[in-house]
Amino acid sequence: MTRFAAAFTKPHPALVAFITAGDGDTAANLDALVAGGADVIELGMPFTDPMADGPAIQQANLRSLAKGTTTADIFAIASAFRARHPDIPLVLMGYANPMTIRGGDWFAAECAKAGVDGVICVDIPAEEDPELGPALRAAGVDLIRLATPTTDTARLPAVLSGAGGFLYYVSVAGITGQQQAAQASIDEAVARLKAATDLPVAVGFGVRTPAQAAEIGKVADGVVVGSAFIDIIAQHGDAAAPRVEVFTRTLADAIHGAKEIAA
Repeated sequence: MTRFAAAFTKPHPALVAFITAGDGDTAANLDALVAGGADVIELGMPFTDPMADGPAIQQANLRSLAKGTTTADIFAIASAFRARHPDIPLVLMGYANPMTIRGGDWFAAECAKAGVDGVICVDIPAEEDPELGPALRAAGVDLIRLATPTTDTARLPAVLSGAGGFLYYVSVAGITGQQQAAQASIDEAVARLKAATDLPVAVGFGVRTPAQAAEIGKVADGVVVGSAFIDIIAQHGDAAAPRVEVFTRTLADAIHGAKEIAA
C-alpha cells in the first residue's frame, strides 16, 4: 500500500497541510504538522511569480527566497523529513520553472531519491503532460492534478488521465487564501468528481477554520489548509512550531470527526 493509499483509507477524511519550504524553521514546522495530526504534507517550492497564490503565500515565497532557498535545499528538507517520518505522504507543490529547468527526468529522479510521494505543478495543464508527467510516473512519483469550478465534463477526462495520489479540487476560481466557496457548490462538485474517478478528492483554497474544514470533510476525502499555517509562521517566525502544532490539532480534530458528525 502506498503512503497516499494509507492516508486516504483511514476511517476519516485526511488533513492535508501546506507550508512553504524555507519560510521559518521548516523542519520544526513540518514536525509540528505531523505531531498535530496532519495526514498529508504539501511542501511549497518558493517561486518568484506564484500566480495562483494570494498575499500570504506570496510573502512566504519572498521570505524564503530572500534567505536564499534553492531547489537543492528543498530536496534536502524533503530527504530529512522522510528519514524522520517514513509513513507520512509528502507532496512538492509549485510551478513549472523550478521543476523543469534541468529537465523533467532530473526533477523526477530527485523526487524519488528524496522520498517525495507526489508533485503538484500549478501551471502545467493536463494538455502539456509530456513536460513532466511521464518522467514522474516512470520514477514512481504521483502527478497530482487540479480540478476547478470551471473544469467541465468535457475536460475532466484529460485532467484525470495520468493523475495519481489524489485529485485536488480548487474550490474557488481565484487565488489562495482570499475567499471560500459556498458549501453547496463544494458538495455538488465533490459528488461530480467522485463519480468520475476512484482517486480520493481533497478540497482546498480558502479553508481557514476548523468549522469550515469539518463541513468540507463531511463530503470530501481530504481538506487542504495552507494560508492559515503561513499566517502563523509569518507572525512568529522561527518560533512558530508550537503554535503550528496547536492549530494543526484543532483542524485535525474537526476534520477527523467530520464523517461521524455527518452520519
